[in-house]
Amino acid sequence: MLLLQFDWNPVSGIDIIGNFKLHFYSVMWIIAFLLGWYIMKWIFKREKVNQDYLDPLFLYTVIATLLGARLGHVIFYQSELITQDFFSIFLPFRFKPEFEFTGFQGLASHGAAIGIIIGMYLYRRKYKYKSLMWILDRVVITVASGAIFIRLGNFINSEIIGKVTNSPLGVRFIQEEYTKREAMQLTGLQTPKEAYNAIANNPQFQNLLDAVPYRHPAQLYESFAYVFVFLILWYIYTKTTKSEQTGFLFGLFLVLLWTIRFFVEFVKEAQVDERSTWFLNTGQWLSIPFIILGLYFMLAYKPKNTVK
Repeated sequence: MLLLQFDWNPVSGIDIIGNFKLHFYSVMWIIAFLLGWYIMKWIFKREKVNQDYLDPLFLYTVIATLLGARLGHVIFYQSELITQDFFSIFLPFRFKPEFEFTGFQGLASHGAAIGIIIGMYLYRRKYKYKSLMWILDRVVITVASGAIFIRLGNFINSEIIGKVTNSPLGVRFIQEEYTKREAMQLTGLQTPKEAYNAIANNPQFQNLLDAVPYRHPAQLYESFAYVFVFLILWYIYTKTTKSEQTGFLFGLFLVLLWTIRFFVEFVKEAQVDERSTWFLNTGQWLSIPFIILGLYFMLAYKPKNTVK
């Protein structure tokens, strides 16, 4: 059973030049968006929708997702950035305490969900070929597929980590336990990569490795669960008549995804230390309204007309 426990000290990206690095987390986002584009293209073809509407939909989705996710993170988890490092909110750089290219970091899924809904509303106002609910019922299929890769990106980044556990399935997140500066100071090595590798592999620093606790790989729990969310939505859309019920797929997506998120949060560390003593954490409180909204669209929503 101990074979299920392992140390996590990955290369987080590919160095390009200077402080610029292609983060694998960013690559996961790119994969998520491209996969979503291909799925939606297949849906458009299946339902004989003009393909000219596809690229604008993709553009609206990308902008709405990233903007919503970033603003959601700042509002819900890191509001101090507004006064301490304002430009880092909108740019892929950190300016304090030192300048660094960070890529896509500090993104909140609840903010992304709100952003997508608003983005689809704005898209529908300009392109009136289908109803807003028709669009949302299908876009959520692509969002479910993308969520799988976003959580894999979080795992690669050693972020949104789980609580300490004694269970057979545990991961030691070395890069989360020690900051780059701490790792270099404790090992006496000159670069973060050398320092982290020494902690992970050099018996001389076994005490530093032993100090890293095993934690729930909460990111992998979510990613694995989202595979089933996508498969369930895909099956209902392609194999059942429930997909013809306006709002049902959208509602089912909200219920499934945010219920999973709600329960996985029990094994996650609080993202804001001051809220660690809350009965429910921030992610759980934010998930509840989405679940209720999903139940409404599944069970009670009646479109004003049946024209799709």
